[in-house]
Amino acid sequence: MRIPRFAKLLVAFLIGVVLVQLLYACATGSQAAGKTRLTIATVNNGDMVVMQGLSSKFEQANPDIQLRWVVLEENVLRQRTTTDVASQGGQFDVLTIGSYETPIWARRDWLKPLDLPASYDVNDLIKPIREGLSNNGKLYAVPFYGESSMLYYRKDLFEKAGITVPEQPTYSQLTEWASKVHDPANGVYGVCLRGKPGWGENMGFLSTLVNTFGGQWFDMKWQPTINTPAWKEAIAFYVDLLNKYGPPGASSNGFNENLALFSTGKCGMWVDATVAAGLLSNPKESQVYDKVGFARAPIEKYPNGSNWIWAWALAVPKTSKSPEAAQRFVAWATSKEYIQLVADQNGWVAVPPGTRTSTYNNPNYKKAAPFASIVLRSIESADITRPAANPTPYKGIQYVDIPEFQAIGSSVGQTMAAALTNRLSVDRALQQSQNSTERFMKHTGYIE
Repeated sequence: MRIPRFAKLLVAFLIGVVLVQLLYACATGSQAAGKTRLTIATVNNGDMVVMQGLSSKFEQANPDIQLRWVVLEENVLRQRTTTDVASQGGQFDVLTIGSYETPIWARRDWLKPLDLPASYDVNDLIKPIREGLSNNGKLYAVPFYGESSMLYYRKDLFEKAGITVPEQPTYSQLTEWASKVHDPANGVYGVCLRGKPGWGENMGFLSTLVNTFGGQWFDMKWQPTINTPAWKEAIAFYVDLLNKYGPPGASSNGFNENLALFSTGKCGMWVDATVAAGLLSNPKESQVYDKVGFARAPIEKYPNGSNWIWAWALAVPKTSKSPEAAQRFVAWATSKEYIQLVADQNGWVAVPPGTRTSTYNNPNYKKAAPFASIVLRSIESADITRPAANPTPYKGIQYVDIPEFQAIGSSVGQTMAAALTNRLSVDRALQQSQNSTERFMKHTGYIE
């Protein structure tokens, strides 16, 4: 007998809940004598690793608190934290979550509203980032870093090829440039883009690509619009570009994998999160730190939704066993003082970007970060209320602000990865994605 797919997913979810609880029970043990232990779930990217490395400073200043870190790959982090808060498991005291989850989880009463001291200076947080982490005027998470998306390119390779990059490039230009700098015999690939399946991995990039080609996820009646000419043009462009000029195994590459490829000189271009700018410009992190050029994320037919907006943020779940101590850590890790600490330890180019206006007004940061003005303009120009050429019933540029999008985006992401590896034609991948999304939207009551 064939087991329905939703039943398999339900079983997998329940097994995940049990495993997480068993792992937590085995790992945490008793509290250290006289100390409050905070368990922090975070993502395995460069800025979060820096935070973990500097957290001993927090423990020294707060000797009553001991930190325990659970560092996870992005897709796994999302699954673990969602499972925990949905099941009220209480595994974590501090969650690393994004702009997508924060207002949704706040509406579900899964997060504690933050009550930060005046010295924190909430109004210094960049407005679009702050508003994306709020619900009904209350702040439910604070940004560890904020980002949009942008184009990185190798200045040395472009100069050799006679290419001049405008501040606002187009995807048509990207194809031409990729053909000129593609040199696999010498280990350089024309372009690197996200291919790893996931609503926040390949679909994070592909949603912006679809937007600027004139498409969107849903029309104003919540009917899916995936099997449409705009999606077909965008996905066919993406598949063709990466198959011709991308690195081998592109369907396995997400943000971290492409960051490693670019920083070791293997990518001629890369369109991805602005947070990578500081990492690529840091001689401690990048072999091409002095060869990186920066420009706005490319556009094609329409500028709307061509660059995303996002924040990785720290929040305190309602199920935290030590909410006061958790909020103390959250305030420290996103404060002006923490930014200064990173600058003192690792240089201004390494500070968490996209969070505070004061960072972008700081002459030391401006001097160290040649990309700062592009990043700030990209963040400030991203409008989650107008993500596409035509009106949408949702907010969000690289995501749709409904709880169901996490499942929808991940499912479509798997199908797009199959198209990238030529296991499915683009036409078939779009039809399958349209059908599965229609079924999901009918099942959840958005459409009849």
